[in-house]
Amino acid sequence: MKVDVIDLQGNVVEKIDLPKVFSEPVRQDLITRAFLAAMSNNRQAYGSDPMAGKRTAARYFGMRHHRYSMMNREIARLPRLHGKTVPFLNWTVRFVPHAVKGREAHPPLVEKIWTQKINDKERRKAIHSALAATSIKELVESRGHRISGVKTFPIVVEDSLQKISKTKELIAFLEKIGLQKELERISEKKIRAGRGKMRGRKYKTKTGPLFVVTETKEINKASENIPGSDVCVPKNLSALLLAPGTQPGRLTIFTKSALRQLGE
Repeated sequence: MKVDVIDLQGNVVEKIDLPKVFSEPVRQDLITRAFLAAMSNNRQAYGSDPMAGKRTAARYFGMRHHRYSMMNREIARLPRLHGKTVPFLNWTVRFVPHAVKGREAHPPLVEKIWTQKINDKERRKAIHSALAATSIKELVESRGHRISGVKTFPIVVEDSLQKISKTKELIAFLEKIGLQKELERISEKKIRAGRGKMRGRKYKTKTGPLFVVTETKEINKASENIPGSDVCVPKNLSALLLAPGTQPGRLTIFTKSALRQLGE
């Protein structure tokens, strides 16, 4: 299968063969597994204080013939506070899970292993599948990317794209190839619903284009101010980048040399 290579003006300069990896079937099940396995590696262990709810002077006196025995008092025999230091708390239940200020019954354990495992062959197959999805225009549009103005698909550009170091030049290139509406879409910010607003993640940004290049030094600077965009070299491609949210079909722009590396 042949694909057009365009220059920075959006003009077709040559045709090259698309690597075999782009003919792989799109396996949503494998992509989902690979994505969740990669996300699980970012989970941070958490748990409660092992002594939470246990720092109390409450004691259990359910036995008979004891000074503070609870026998024959018509009260539940539970760990209770005793003494006259705080009179209004005398005989107050503590320590047990169903008591006020008691311990938690089943707290989260820091020993829990959050990492999900996936076979190497399955992970590679998922990446190949997600790569193939980037060349299917219908899948890219179904993710929400606005690519109606794009004339050639998938988008393959000359290596001169890697030399762009200014954001305005990169935006000008994207407009020339028909991605004006996509730039408008990713520039919109939405206020997150829920408690996340209080936790340093007030705004949600949309996923933008992914640039797959062989040299990232210059284009990294240019893409920093384009919301939702990412830059990656072929060997570092993953399900996280190619299928955000487990949904394949991210808008991806390849350079000619990066496409050659994918073929190898």
